Amino acid sequence: MSTAEETDGDSTPWSEVTPEAARRLLLAAVEAFAERGYHATTTRDIAGRAGMSPAALYIHYKTKEELLHRISRIGHDRALLLLETAADRDGTAAERLADAVRSFVSWHAERHTTARVVQYELEALGDEHRAEIVALRRRSDAAVRRIIADGVRAGEFDVPDVPGTTLAVLSLCIDVARWFNAQGSRTPDEVGSLYADLVLRMVGARK
Repeated sequence: MSTAEETDGDSTPWSEVTPEAARRLLLAAVEAFAERGYHATTTRDIAGRAGMSPAALYIHYKTKEELLHRISRIGHDRALLLLETAADRDGTAAERLADAVRSFVSWHAERHTTARVVQYELEALGDEHRAEIVALRRRSDAAVRRIIADGVRAGEFDVPDVPGTTLAVLSLCIDVARWFNAQGSRTPDEVGSLYADLVLRMVGARK
């Protein structure tokens, strides 16, 4: 099983990608981009990791950039769903923010290989695809900003700069993908809980 599969956390990783050959190529691309970076990876590298010929790749993906876009779109859609679900749930702002951070951080830890590609290869996308992903990032920002603003209005949080604090929270969470080690002492859920507590302290949550 590949690293991308091991860290994905689903029973069938990337199951939305079909046919099976296209899924194998995408898994191989995730590993290669995370290990070598987008620009240092060739289509031959990707096809070789998938056990296929370079020509086979072009049956499913027109370009290397199209592969990166597919990875980035799926990853951002999944991460956004976690944040918007937490923002829309019932409960206090503190409960919603803790839920958002816990699930967002756990996702970046469990899928750290994928998340490194999703979060740190944005500039390799073409203009149209980059604009599409930036729009998804803005929605993620809006979901967290809404929770923090709700907490300020309710008197739960002491945050003089909501946009700046939102950026700090998201940056803290995303950085987990850069350093998380599956063989380390903490599980993804433990890191998620730790960061949820840290963020509540950051916003001055009332006990």
